[in-house]
Amino acid sequence: MAHARSFLAPLSRRTAPSVATTRPSLPQLASAPFQQISKRCATTKSNDGKKKKKARKNFIQYDLRKADQFSLVDAMHYLRAFEVGRNPTSSKYEMHVRFRTPKNGPVVRNRLRLPHPVKTDLRICVIAPPDSKAANEAREAGASLVGEDEIFNQIKEGVINFDRCICHTDSLQKLNKAGLGRVLGPKGLMPSTKTGTVVNTVGATVRNMVGGTEYRERDAVVRLAIGQLGFTPEVMQTNIKAFMEVLKKDMARLALGDRAVKEIHEVVLSSTNGPGFTLNGEFRGPNSVAPKELSGPL
Repeated sequence: MAHARSFLAPLSRRTAPSVATTRPSLPQLASAPFQQISKRCATTKSNDGKKKKKARKNFIQYDLRKADQFSLVDAMHYLRAFEVGRNPTSSKYEMHVRFRTPKNGPVVRNRLRLPHPVKTDLRICVIAPPDSKAANEAREAGASLVGEDEIFNQIKEGVINFDRCICHTDSLQKLNKAGLGRVLGPKGLMPSTKTGTVVNTVGATVRNMVGGTEYRERDAVVRLAIGQLGFTPEVMQTNIKAFMEVLKKDMARLALGDRAVKEIHEVVLSSTNGPGFTLNGEFRGPNSVAPKELSGPL
């Protein structure tokens, strides 16, 4: 009888190769990512040696020497031609002031009361104790809605019949407890000290707000309704001067060094249904029509 060791030796020789072939291959975890990284590196290096363009730091401004520029009277003359047949009180003149400014610079934002206000149907809500002195001042100044609990209930029900909201300092705690920030916040109506809508002098704030206009810089441009289409050139000139003076003060206040340089590049006058005309800073030109012809019905 053969020894068992003689059977094991041939068996081991026969089974060894089969075991080796059936051994599961381990996944090469490090090789695939390494190949991908090497390919990415190769593509970046073999990009014809061109460097990526850096992001533009300043807004694009066009050379105004190639653009037609108009006096105030001429621009109003042409804009009124585009508004023929419309109500002079419904259409408005609009100012567009374009800046030379870096993209990451400070933004101009303010409120202005023009010498000749543009007529607006602004509804102002004042949060104050109904029988208080502040509430009476708010009503006399032209507020359309004054009170506390009654207004809170209307807002919670989704009834918001106002365009601006002011809160007296005595009612601020009660307003916060009402939890109306989730409703008024997204609409930009929540009073706060930062925006100047939580005040002690409610009457004066309402009066300034009724005839006032807000403006804010967006993409290096400030837009503002500067007058009604029935305004005379002299009235328009007064409003434009007042606006530019306040705007220059805003620019000086935001000047924080070379990084925050902000300069006026272009001033454009347009209308509700008309195009824009770049102004040259003059009131009228040698061939302009008489200013008295640019007022009243179209």
